[in-house]
Amino acid sequence: YLTGAVEEKIDLENNYFGEGVTVLKNKIYQLTWQEKTVFVYDATTFKLEKSFPYFKEIEGWGLTNDGTNLYMSDGSEKIYIVNPETFEMIDYISVYTNSNKIEAINELEWIDGKIWANLYERDTVIKIDPKTGAIENILNLSDLKTKVTKPLQSGEVLNGIAHNPKNNTILVTGKNWDKAFEIVIE
Repeated sequence: YLTGAVEEKIDLENNYFGEGVTVLKNKIYQLTWQEKTVFVYDATTFKLEKSFPYFKEIEGWGLTNDGTNLYMSDGSEKIYIVNPETFEMIDYISVYTNSNKIEAINELEWIDGKIWANLYERDTVIKIDPKTGAIENILNLSDLKTKVTKPLQSGEVLNGIAHNPKNNTILVTGKNWDKAFEIVIE
């Protein structure tokens, strides 16, 4: 992650737009945006093992896991809890503040028992209690765009979150950004 060099790559057919990815029990789960298909690969060989249709007519945006189940976003205020073996919905979480639903839940990452999510087209990452859907913290990351070297075009927004458990940092980046940022939360 320090150099950005690609070590392995899976090419999708042109009719698929790849979105959220998570690794659970040596399987890579990859959502597609509007094609309503999740692909499951072997994490060691990158070989496609199977694919599933979505459990309902939604888009695929973000994906993470808690070590047992998958958590999927679709751009709404909902985060769906999904069985990784069947890709059937188990339940869902609605993300709210005291008075408002929080829409555009996008990229997801499971960190220390909480769901971290960026909000699409906002320079914000939120920390969500997966039991209640309550927002516990908000990170304002608007300054990061000023540190990107390449001029940003429309749609090139904050869009990536990854946890580095070795040093307990969070990596964030955006669509077509030329940099990723490693941040420490105190």
